[in-house]
Amino acid sequence: MANHLPKVSIITINFNGTAVTSDLLRSLEKITYPSIEVIVVDNSNKELGHQLPVDFPWIKYIETGENLGFAGGNNRGIEAATGEYLFLLNNDTEVDPGFLEPLIARFQTDPKIGVVCPKILYFDEPDTIQFAGFSPINPITGRGFSIGYLEKDKGQHDKAMPTSRAHGAAMLFSRTAFEKVGFMAVLFFLYYEEMDYCERFVRAGYSIWYEPASKIWHKESISTGKGSTLKTYYYSRNRLLYLRRNTFGPQRILMFLYYFLVAVPKNLLGYVTKGDWEHLKAFWKGLIWNFSNTSKDIYDK
Repeated sequence: MANHLPKVSIITINFNGTAVTSDLLRSLEKITYPSIEVIVVDNSNKELGHQLPVDFPWIKYIETGENLGFAGGNNRGIEAATGEYLFLLNNDTEVDPGFLEPLIARFQTDPKIGVVCPKILYFDEPDTIQFAGFSPINPITGRGFSIGYLEKDKGQHDKAMPTSRAHGAAMLFSRTAFEKVGFMAVLFFLYYEEMDYCERFVRAGYSIWYEPASKIWHKESISTGKGSTLKTYYYSRNRLLYLRRNTFGPQRILMFLYYFLVAVPKNLLGYVTKGDWEHLKAFWKGLIWNFSNTSKDIYDK
């Protein structure tokens, strides 16, 4: 059977979270798809994952020696991958044993499909949906919403469909599409990089699909923590960076007007009202980053 199924390279990043990564690897040991390789890219700077290749000798283990971020770490994994399909999978997830077969089957329905994502549920509330596709991102506001978010899973989102973008926790793409699109943009470092990557797949002529017959469970925000200033900084920095890289023509002018006349004042006022000076500082620092990086800088990386 394995000879008839394309090889899938599953790439995950460990960042000071060996126990969580071990849970994922134990989950992957139970899957039914026979043709895989699993690549663990260790970005850790405190808790190195040297025990991982001892406990799981079947993985490819890459120690980067520094924190390369989400994009840089995944790029290192892609460089080492040998599969016909490449699956970027968060280390804070666990998978259904049969999760890969429906994803690969979806690809085989249309050669123009470039990326496929599973249904994503919350690990702590396994009947609650986190992702069942995304609405289109508004090119002016940069806003979109996750379909099915926080809904109880009663089968209401069990129809496969094209979606505007993939979820960064679990996105599978073909090597054929990757060879046209290239590596992720490392300047994002953390957050919004998968959205930017999806835009590049779409501009290359590929569609992105949500496949509900595949399921995974996500332990949300284990790496950075909910409400962290790190998350505030990168959301502030990369939301505008994403818009600068992916909004064009007259919409670009409207985007800047909305962002600086509505979005920025609203966020600043919110932090001031709460007296949340640490997050205010992080938000402002992320915003200012964009002023010190020119248009040429943001496209070259």
